[in-house]
Amino acid sequence: MKKLEIVIRPEKLEELKDILDTCKVTGVMITNVMGYGNQKGYKQTYRGSEYNVNLLPKIKVETVVAEDVAEKLIEMVVKEINTGNYGDGKIFISNIEDVVRVRTGERGEGAV
Repeated sequence: MKKLEIVIRPEKLEELKDILDTCKVTGVMITNVMGYGNQKGYKQTYRGSEYNVNLLPKIKVETVVAEDVAEKLIEMVVKEINTGNYGDGKIFISNIEDVVRVRTGERGEGAV
């Protein structure tokens, strides 16, 4: 099993949810986050004063899926979410050893 942490632009959330539905992903956690990458934000002018905006709003979507689903999902996200501009996001991939469903005690992929 793989845990995917997908960090994207907020306006791309609906497209990502469609991709997750297409891949039959059953569970996700969505969090509003702020951060910056290589670009370190941008400069903006407000009432004649220039200031730096270095914490940009992002959405983090976390899910745990089977390894074969993970590769398909990653390919679809890169293809569909990509705008070609800085700040499109990142996908962090982790191995998951085990999962336990608290309600039933079920373990493994069946618990996802």
